[in-house]
Amino acid sequence: MPFGLTNAPATFSTLMNQVLHGFLDEFVVVYLDNIVVYSGTLAEHVEHLRQVLMRLREHELYTNVSKCSFAQETISFLGHIVERGRIRMDPKKVQAIEE
Repeated sequence: MPFGLTNAPATFSTLMNQVLHGFLDEFVVVYLDNIVVYSGTLAEHVEHLRQVLMRLREHELYTNVSKCSFAQETISFLGHIVERGRIRMDPKKVQAIEE
């Protein structure tokens, strides 16, 4: 779906919320076409990823593997660095604001 269309982001967000219902706020966060899967252990993470990828496949939605990162302990998401028990501003974003 081309995101240049006025309602495309809202429509896609609604679709993703419907597709991933039951996973949201349990082990998934979605923002537009960004899906974050979080888990307490690597074994849990593998299972959560399997569930999410199967659900996407059931709805004929597929990931671009070159844009995916798996089993990360620290991620940059929406201008923040997120890691176990800690969220902070992304220094790159802070620097851009300061300049």
